Amino acid sequence: MFPARIRAIAPSALVMLALSGCSSWGCTDTTAERGEAGVRVRVVDTDGQTHGVTAEVVDWSLEPHPQVPSEGDQLHFRFRFDGADEYADPAVDACAVDEERVTLGCQTISSSQAFGPADDSRTGDQWLDVEDPEQVDAVLLIPNDQSYDRRTCEADIKDGGGTHPPESPSRGDQL
Repeated sequence: MFPARIRAIAPSALVMLALSGCSSWGCTDTTAERGEAGVRVRVVDTDGQTHGVTAEVVDWSLEPHPQVPSEGDQLHFRFRFDGADEYADPAVDACAVDEERVTLGCQTISSSQAFGPADDSRTGDQWLDVEDPEQVDAVLLIPNDQSYDRRTCEADIKDGGGTHPPESPSRGDQL
């Protein structure tokens, strides 16, 4: 067997390696489950916890974009974040859907994009690119906070890992 001196030092060395991050034993990546989309949602972090922030689609319309009116009607929507402060910048996916809740296009919007008029500084607006704007039945928000982009184990085995936000929906996904 090993001499007593080595047996005494070995556990300490293993603890030092684990504490220093030189071990990949604890690095795991998981993906949060996508929350239920809606016109008004409570923003949830990767652990499913809410932090008092709600996001809402205020309204939407099909109209020509002012910079490219020749391209015809495009989807223009207004949104609002309540409860966000200057230290947190929650972000959610906004998706145009048809009457069967199939996504026609999505993009991530954040509370820092809400800089409406002085009487409602929590409101912002965006244009969403969709192939067939006439098929849009609603604009829905997915409650999962997309603002925290944690490093993966593959990218950084020492500091990566943990729960990541779900992938943003692609065209054709059912919400």
